[in-house]
Amino acid sequence: MTLAWGGHNFRNLTSVLFFNNKSVDYVPAAFTVSAKDRRAIAGELFLMSIIHLTILAYLEFHPLKLILSYFLPIAMGNAALMFYIYTNHLLCPMTDVNDPLVNSTSLRVYKIFDLLHFNFSHHTEHHLFPGMNSDYYLMVRKLLETDYAEKYNLLDAPEAWRLLMKSPRHYKDENTLTDWAGKVTIPCPLNQKVKV
Repeated sequence: MTLAWGGHNFRNLTSVLFFNNKSVDYVPAAFTVSAKDRRAIAGELFLMSIIHLTILAYLEFHPLKLILSYFLPIAMGNAALMFYIYTNHLLCPMTDVNDPLVNSTSLRVYKIFDLLHFNFSHHTEHHLFPGMNSDYYLMVRKLLETDYAEKYNLLDAPEAWRLLMKSPRHYKDENTLTDWAGKVTIPCPLNQKVKV
């Protein structure tokens, strides 16, 4: 989990910067950008690289300082991000027509995590209203619990993690998860809540 987000970003970044072609096969959903956006992305990457090199130089490239002050915080942040992404999406069935009440999950976490993570646990709410200020997701959650309780996926974070650890990571079809080899299959853990 500490490397998944970096790997995802690296693949998408190199896809756009070096190929910029919708037929690139090493990214799940290849896309293209305009020449202007491509230059902007390259410029931002250059500036971020300078910032990171400056941090590394400030830490004097000392191994212990690098591990504790640079790599460990990045790994912890990536792991937290992937925890949310995995639990918010990989327990639910996919849908032909986007229905965030069915194909995403919100989590109950301690309030301190909602404060620190800008209500990232309110993921269904985010998919319903992606442009909304996350401060209002709490109100949306109350409405969803009242009006769509039978369809709304809301789990305690430990329960979501438990379900995630008991299920394979790949979709065989819209409602079935499978392992990498395709030998183990199970219904999506939150599939039973779907009422079509």
